[in-house]
Amino acid sequence: MTALCMSVDVRTRLAVEEGVERSSRPTVSMLSPHPPTACGLATHSESLERALQGLGHRVRVVRAHDGAMESDCGRKVAGNLVHGVLPTVRRAAMVLSDADVAIVQHAFDAYGGRDGEEVLDVIRLVRAPLVTVLHQIPADPAPNERRILEELGRRSASVVVPTHSARARVAATYDVPLDRVVVIPRGARAAGIRPLGNVTPHRTAQVLSWGLLRPGKGFETAIDAIAILANSGLPVRYTIAGMTHPREALQHGERYRLLLRDRACERGVRHLIDFDYSFRGTEHLSRFVRSSSIVVLPYDSTDQVSSGVLVDSLAARRPIVATRFPHAAELLSPGVGLLVDHDDAAAMAQAIGSLVEDHRLHSAMTRATEPLALRHDWSTVGSAYSRLTSGVRSGQPALVA
Repeated sequence: MTALCMSVDVRTRLAVEEGVERSSRPTVSMLSPHPPTACGLATHSESLERALQGLGHRVRVVRAHDGAMESDCGRKVAGNLVHGVLPTVRRAAMVLSDADVAIVQHAFDAYGGRDGEEVLDVIRLVRAPLVTVLHQIPADPAPNERRILEELGRRSASVVVPTHSARARVAATYDVPLDRVVVIPRGARAAGIRPLGNVTPHRTAQVLSWGLLRPGKGFETAIDAIAILANSGLPVRYTIAGMTHPREALQHGERYRLLLRDRACERGVRHLIDFDYSFRGTEHLSRFVRSSSIVVLPYDSTDQVSSGVLVDSLAARRPIVATRFPHAAELLSPGVGLLVDHDDAAAMAQAIGSLVEDHRLHSAMTRATEPLALRHDWSTVGSAYSRLTSGVRSGQPALVA
């Protein structure tokens, strides 16, 4: 009986201690696009919100958007920052200030004004310590882009970047105090799943590219690579999945998707290419990516320091062929993925073909993704943000890389 009582006492004490620890964690506000907006940054902010809440933080989100779905989001967020609507600036700042720490998810196209400069109007009014998460870090910024990033850096207690190469770019390009810049990997929506073990290859290789469609994603090169493989006799099917980016759709409708379909017809491979218009949520994404044999990231950009598609594909344990954009160049070490030069369809076809023909290489590369998947799991990433916000609140931001 005594042992039982002691066991209950211990459990009670531990529960009380855990409750005190959880209740003492900083309250967090966050400014970002947020669902129902369909974009990677919105999904990223929602995933971070859930991860922090799971660790005991109270999180209040201010959703940045263009007003098109304002009536849909009042149930999910604490406030709205509507592009070009001045009264929402002060209200957004008030919500963000009502927290121990305010997190700003930054991309230039996420906010109103030229180059998204309206974000500065908000942060100048915020009284809580700021953490800014940089999702875009141009290597050759326009003057206004430089001004925005540098002011964000000066006004932030900490600046979060996803990779060490991104941190080096900040140091080389921007007047931002480097001791404030910390590396926290981008979280992966599909991480935390069991390892695949031995993988049985598809009879016909299923190649997948996914994400919001807009020019600059390099799908033209990938279509040309599929044509090269088809002419060589390799059985390959290619799926380009994702809805058109909302801003692209607003300006040009489905013109880009139609151009890609025309290119597939011109190359004689339209029958081998599927266009999937869906935007998949977290619960369906992992299964969908796993239905492929190989993921291809053919991006034109040489600037991209953060790619949700990249880390989600790794988390889904898929071998990856990617152009040498910075995020891929840092993560895809030999044995984890294959890198090719930009706009080089022949090299891309060769890389895809090597994974199709060499089942041992495909299986080994699949297994090699596991450590990276664990590193990008939201439980790991959320804990890093939790430590960072605790440090910011205490005036001693931690280097959590």
